[in-house]
Amino acid sequence: MYGKLVGEEDEALKKELVITIDGPAGSGKSTVSRILAKRLSYLYLDTGSLYRAVAYLVSKEGVLENDEQAIYGLLKSADIRLRKSGDGLQVYVDGEDITGLLRTEEIGIMASKISALPLIRAMLLPIQRKAGASGGIVAEGRDMGTVVFPGADVKFFLDAGENERIQRRFMELSTRGEGIPYGNIARDMRLRDLQDRERTIAPLRPHEEAVIIDTSCMTITEVVEAMLGFISNS
Repeated sequence: MYGKLVGEEDEALKKELVITIDGPAGSGKSTVSRILAKRLSYLYLDTGSLYRAVAYLVSKEGVLENDEQAIYGLLKSADIRLRKSGDGLQVYVDGEDITGLLRTEEIGIMASKISALPLIRAMLLPIQRKAGASGGIVAEGRDMGTVVFPGADVKFFLDAGENERIQRRFMELSTRGEGIPYGNIARDMRLRDLQDRERTIAPLRPHEEAVIIDTSCMTITEVVEAMLGFISNS
C-alpha cells in the first residue's frame, strides 16, 4: 500500500522505516499515529501505554506513585507484555489484557509522574526498542525521537495551542460518555504539560531533526497527508 501511495519505482521507499511522533497531550498524535500506521501498513506503537500500565499496576497495588524503589520492586515481579493485535498493540499485565483500562485522566497523570523516574524508564526502554527493532513502525509518545529511537528515519513533533488541546480532550471524553468538567480537564492537562516539559529525565521537547507540525488549524486528514509528503521525500 505504501508503494502505491508514493510511487512504485523508488527503491528507497521500500525500506521498513522507524517513524516517531512526539508531542503533548491533545496535539492529535494518537489519532494521527494510528491512521499513519494504517496507511503505511506499519505497526502502531503507543509507548505511553507502557507507563499507563505501570500506573494501573501501582494504583491497583496501592503503591505511592513517587516511591521509585517500591515501583521497581513491583515491576520486577510483574509480567508486562505488548502483543500485536491488528494494526496496534495490546497491553497485558500478568496475563490480563488491560488495554481498555488505561485511558482515564487519573491514570494519565499518574503515568506522567512515573515516567520521570529513572529506574522505571530504564526498565521499560528495552521493551520499547525491541518493538521497533525491525522497522516498519510508527512509535508515538513524548520522547520517541529524542531518547527511545534517536536514530529513527523520520521524526515528527506535533503541537497545538493549549486551548485547542484542552477542547479536543474535552470532546474526546464527552464522546466516551465521561462527564468530566471542562475546568478539571484544563487543570489536569496543564499539570501534565508541566510534568512532561520540566522533568529532569527525558523532558518533552522536539528532536533537532524533527519535523514540527502545528495541528491547531489542521484536520486529521491534512496532518496525515502532510506527514506522508515528508516521508516520501525523506
